[in-house]
Amino acid sequence: MGKVKLTLVKSTAKRSPAQKATLVALGLGKTNSSVEKNTNPAIDGMINKVKHVLKVENI
Repeated sequence: MGKVKLTLVKSTAKRSPAQKATLVALGLGKTNSSVEKNTNPAIDGMINKVKHVLKVENI
């Protein structure tokens, strides 16, 4: 299991409620906010669901 750094690069405006909830669950609220997460299948699925608004970096 590795770590990834997630950065929200696009606004959550005009996103579906499910995508907004996923971003909140990942700990991302404002544009350009970042979090570090340990990867596991659940986190990978969440990232895949909102990858179009995230910048993902392996650590």
